[in-house]
Amino acid sequence: MPETLPPPPPEELLRPVAHLRLKAAALLLLTLALIAGSVLYLLYARGAFEPTQRLVLIADDSEGVSVGMDMTFSGFPIGRVRRIELAGDGNVRIAVDVASRDAHWLRESSVFTLVRGLVGGTTIKAYSGVLTDPPLAAGAARPVLRGDATAEIPQLMATARQLLDNLQQLSAPDSALNDTLAQVRQLTQRLNAPGGALGVLMGNEQDARKVLQTLDRTQQLLARMDAVVARADRQVFGAAGQPGLVAELRATVAQASGLLQDTRQSLTRVDAVLAEAQAVGANAREASADLGALRAEVEANLRKLEGLINDINRKWPFARDQELRLP
Repeated sequence: MPETLPPPPPEELLRPVAHLRLKAAALLLLTLALIAGSVLYLLYARGAFEPTQRLVLIADDSEGVSVGMDMTFSGFPIGRVRRIELAGDGNVRIAVDVASRDAHWLRESSVFTLVRGLVGGTTIKAYSGVLTDPPLAAGAARPVLRGDATAEIPQLMATARQLLDNLQQLSAPDSALNDTLAQVRQLTQRLNAPGGALGVLMGNEQDARKVLQTLDRTQQLLARMDAVVARADRQVFGAAGQPGLVAELRATVAQASGLLQDTRQSLTRVDAVLAEAQAVGANAREASADLGALRAEVEANLRKLEGLINDINRKWPFARDQELRLP
């Protein structure tokens, strides 16, 4: 068996620790120094020792605003609420400390908003549209624009309720929409029925049948007119290998032109004879005989022209009456 040691004497167990008070005091001082250092670090981290610029925001309601909340610019905190107090005119004065290094973002034309959303707490935001404006002075007081998203919930609910009521009225069995759909269904059935769109336009089958009959008669009339036009075309312009009325008329006009040329020549000779008759008085009898012969020749040519014109009138029924005058 192992040999057991004898217990220590009582005097060694009750011997005091050297410099116990000094060590306890040093430990206490170290603990206090650590606590003070932590507090100072937290204050430094929170910007307690950083120079600030005071800004006073004036609002009509401070609901949701608390001391210590941040004021943001473009999503970054640049200030912190230090005090909230009620002014004599009933408005709320919100004192905000803005860090001096971020104060250049605030300008004379800056706008401040106090927004309370549906989700999350209240936020204070600053907007600077023109960064070239003069900087905002220390201790300046600016009004705050409030925006409460929850204030519009009752109006939205009322609008939604009205919309649901309107939808219910539209979907009711006796609503105008159901009547319109029924009429559209009837119209579709009539369009698919015999007669189709024509029956819908005319209103009844009798009128639609009359319109169809009128169209058939019109088609028959157009066919007859086509036949008449073709026949007139053959008569006027002639068929294949056969001269038409136009060709005959051209030939007749050519003959008439020849006869008119002969008449013109005869009249020229008459003028010459008359001139000779006036110049020579002694040969009046002989000139009269020649003049009678020429006159007879002119009358013969005129009779030929008259017959030719009558022939033209027979071949061309649409011609007008023409009168041939002698010069």
